[in-house]
Amino acid sequence: MNVFNLEIVTPIRGALDKGQVGYVRCPGLDGSFGIMANHQEGIFALTVGEIKLTRDGQDEFLATGGGFAEIMGHTVKLLVESVEKSSEIDAQRAEKSLDRARTRKSEQDSELNEVRIEASLTRALNRLRVSKR
Repeated sequence: MNVFNLEIVTPIRGALDKGQVGYVRCPGLDGSFGIMANHQEGIFALTVGEIKLTRDGQDEFLATGGGFAEIMGHTVKLLVESVEKSSEIDAQRAEKSLDRARTRKSEQDSELNEVRIEASLTRALNRLRVSKR
């Protein structure tokens, strides 16, 4: 199986070396897209969603808050705002975040708050979905 090097970089954690993988599926702005060895080089915008990694036939799922995927040669760098492994997500905390966002949405008073509240709802829902993987 063809493999490539994957690095995940966040502002808080710095570089997380995920090593050699055979496949990555990312949440793009226009829908999910997959990356395999020898993929066309480029930079792609990511949105809130689920990242799927396949290594040695095993799948791993991550929740992300968006960012960019940079594909260069045999290396893919995911430059993301946030990332959490499905096994590390605190589902109760995510539920509380979802409840807070729903409460704020019902009490909203400005357009700016609406955008921020919708973003909070989206992130919380994504974390809950990925936590069940």
